[in-house]
Amino acid sequence: MATTESSGGGDVSRSMELLWGTGERATRGPKPGLTLDRIVTAAVELADAEGLSAVSMRRLSTELGAGTMSLYRHVPGRAELVDLMLDRVQGESAGPATDPDPSAAAPGWRKTVETAARDELALYQAHPWLLSVNQTRPVLGPGAIGGMETTLAGIKDMGLTDPELISVLVMVSGYVSGVARTQVHAVEVQQSTGISDDEFWKAQEPILSAVMNSGRYPAMATLSADAFGPDFDHFEFGLQRLLDGLEVLVTQRTGGR
Repeated sequence: MATTESSGGGDVSRSMELLWGTGERATRGPKPGLTLDRIVTAAVELADAEGLSAVSMRRLSTELGAGTMSLYRHVPGRAELVDLMLDRVQGESAGPATDPDPSAAAPGWRKTVETAARDELALYQAHPWLLSVNQTRPVLGPGAIGGMETTLAGIKDMGLTDPELISVLVMVSGYVSGVARTQVHAVEVQQSTGISDDEFWKAQEPILSAVMNSGRYPAMATLSADAFGPDFDHFEFGLQRLLDGLEVLVTQRTGGR
């Protein structure tokens, strides 16, 4: 899945106003019942079903039964709409911002990172089109900031500097997006070719068997039959090793507290 566009590709100030509700609201012209929330919801549903390339102002107007110009009274264009879509889905796992419960036991940094990683993977699985957006310049709305706030609050006890805490988020997100991309590509290639994984590998088996028996690749030839099997959870294995590495650093910084 190639990156096709970037967040913040339109009028960033206008996107921020719409995300945080500080801009002027549409007061004239749009069809009754048409709201920014409905437009963003329809856009996300369309992207989930057909990919981000299917989302256009004209297509959305058809889906919503409204004139195209009515949509422009709520959102200036597709680029700003993408910013709103990103923040909408990012807010799914963050939930609404609430005051912390002082009586609730803190989950600890490891559990916090683990939960954030699994939530992010689930987000990519639910919305594969996220992988086609370059988010190196994120437009920070309530959804994005809510998620960061929850995670940062849960990892403050790591004893790291602030830049290092942000690096933890970057590192985990990079790992998760890599795994998610592989998973999404695996689904896409089966859908586009109509060939299952079993059929694909069986087609290579006659020649690969001869190659492995040639003695040229002894390390590969001695791998067990289940080495590439689907039952091993590579995501979980990698996540736990990543956390183990952080555990060593945290122990050094906190003196084992």
